[in-house]
Amino acid sequence: MSDNLAELVNVRYMVEDVDAAVDFYTKHLGFTLRMNAAPAFADVVRGKLRLLLSGPRSSAGRPMPDGTVPAPGGWNRIHLIVSDIAAEVDQLRAAGLSFRNDIVRGPGGQQILLEDPSGNVVELFQPAGQ
Repeated sequence: MSDNLAELVNVRYMVEDVDAAVDFYTKHLGFTLRMNAAPAFADVVRGKLRLLLSGPRSSAGRPMPDGTVPAPGGWNRIHLIVSDIAAEVDQLRAAGLSFRNDIVRGPGGQQILLEDPSGNVVELFQPAGQ
């Protein structure tokens, strides 16, 4: 894990429960906890991806000038490559995790959309030919 933040790709996810998000990403998706300041914030790292998990008490959770409150969910997502998507899905379903769809096959490979505890999307992708 790199300590040089300039070498990492940083993505922020708004989450409802920082501890639940840390558990989800470290236990099920191979991330390593970098720093935990729950209930406001934590960050986890996988390779060159640093995922910033911002709870409602974080500075990123403060309302916008028009009153809009940042919230989890939506369709933007991180994209994780897996070598055996069927086995990954079986393992994650057995752990009680939620998916938005079933495995979709296309010319580039196979994908499925997994939800974290706050409803943020993680795409698992197996490239064609694997």
